Amino acid sequence: MDKEKTVAVVMGGPSAEEKISLSTGHAMAEALRGKGYHVKEIRLVPHEFSEQVKKSGADVVVIAVHGLYGEDGRLQSALEMMGVPYTGSGVLASSVSMNKLTAKRVFLGSGIPTPDYIFLHRRDRGKQDMVKAITDKFSLPVVVKPVSQGSSLGVTIEKEISGLQKALDEAFQYDEEVLVEEYIAGQETSVCMIRRKDGSVKVWPVVLIHPHAEWYDFNAKYSAGGVDHLVPAPLPEEITRTLKDISVKAYEVLGCSGVARTDCMIGEDGRCYVLEMNTVPGMTPTSLVPDAARAEGTDFGDLCEMILETAHL
Repeated sequence: MDKEKTVAVVMGGPSAEEKISLSTGHAMAEALRGKGYHVKEIRLVPHEFSEQVKKSGADVVVIAVHGLYGEDGRLQSALEMMGVPYTGSGVLASSVSMNKLTAKRVFLGSGIPTPDYIFLHRRDRGKQDMVKAITDKFSLPVVVKPVSQGSSLGVTIEKEISGLQKALDEAFQYDEEVLVEEYIAGQETSVCMIRRKDGSVKVWPVVLIHPHAEWYDFNAKYSAGGVDHLVPAPLPEEITRTLKDISVKAYEVLGCSGVARTDCMIGEDGRCYVLEMNTVPGMTPTSLVPDAARAEGTDFGDLCEMILETAHL
């Protein structure tokens, strides 16, 4: 890309993931400046967004907003209407990937293994015994999560029947829609990828995640020393290949573009599952995509430039 053009990195916004987004955005902006680009930083104010972009003089926008607006297709739609190229997935792929229920339905319809689930809506809280609905379908533990939220916010792995209502209440604080999934005991992994200019998908080495806490929650993800990323993951070749194959298939059937990351599980029986797709993955010092790229010799500045070069309308 022509380094005389103005690159705007948009970050922040009214999301529970605002602080993480600011960390991602500042890191990417500094890296691109270090590569010689003229960079402006935009701290998202949704109702002023079009004016913010105009005032920045942006020729291209790097989307670094996690969660609301950045991953649900809204910013992408606004930028398309303004005719400003942007990084990452398009409107439909972003909105479908952000909604864990819709993404799950796409996975199941495409033969991509994903944990079994039930769907609950806040409006039904007085109409059905949600705890009974869960225990009728699953043995514990289960995973309770908001449908449209990231960074493990509002997510609980609940082992006791007595704790299910509290877990549901926590999830409903973040969203009116909640998924309850079967718990897959095993190893958590991540597969990071990016679509090249020729349309092929570049897949970086699989990352094996070893949280220091009991599970990979918000604090483990974003606290220094909260987790170890083993990359390339020390896994059998067949499992590594399966993780990459189902992740690329998920990327393709969702219609993703740019950089993205799947969260996957390897069950104790060796079966592999896709949990979800992240279309604006974190780019903080503790994030998975930079670690995966670094394992193949791509430093953070080169990675950010690679992402910038995927900008599209």
